[in-house]
Amino acid sequence: MQGSAIDHATVVSVLVGQIAPLGPKGVPSGFIKGPVAGPVCVTTLGLAGDQQADLKVHGGPEKAVYGYALSSYAVWRTEFPEHGTLWVPGGLGENLTIDGIDEETVHIGDVVRIGTATLQVTQPRQPCFKFALRFDDKRLPKAMTRNGRSGWYYRVVESGILAAGDRLDLLERPNPAWPMTRFNRLLSGGASSVEDMAELSVLPGLASAWQQTARDAVARAGSTP
Repeated sequence: MQGSAIDHATVVSVLVGQIAPLGPKGVPSGFIKGPVAGPVCVTTLGLAGDQQADLKVHGGPEKAVYGYALSSYAVWRTEFPEHGTLWVPGGLGENLTIDGIDEETVHIGDVVRIGTATLQVTQPRQPCFKFALRFDDKRLPKAMTRNGRSGWYYRVVESGILAAGDRLDLLERPNPAWPMTRFNRLLSGGASSVEDMAELSVLPGLASAWQQTARDAVARAGSTP
């Protein structure tokens, strides 16, 4: 496995969920997910048995599988101990809870093998209001932007079967200069240059929507007197 920082990464939980009412107003959501025992099929549209309610912002080929670092739950328990019983695998609505990697060691474009499936990292998660609804705490979306514990999305390059206990094998790392932490700093208002945006506009593996956003930023910069 390339990159010693993630030599021991393992899937500790595979989770799926159905659309169900969330919060006091019963907003339809697939946020709440439960663990699956045994092998699960994963295709270009995600894990078998998993659903998303708002397909404009969730799901689809470039956000087919949501991965989250097991270690981040300890950070959340420290920052918001009042929600302690919810800071467990699946609490953030992820599909894969992974031990041994986090936003510092995951890079945009990383290609990994899990079980018999091949996945590629496309972008971080951007927290929405449903995160606040799940915990009944409006502070949490901004807290995720601040602490950078966003998790990341995968596209499925090759369909296959995966399960809890599978390890992650890093097959390719096309963008060693773009760990998730760097991308998250830009999203949280960190300084960015035209050079950054130009690089992102063609960054291998980055979700096409973000590539377009970067191209638009470069175009705006070029039109500024």
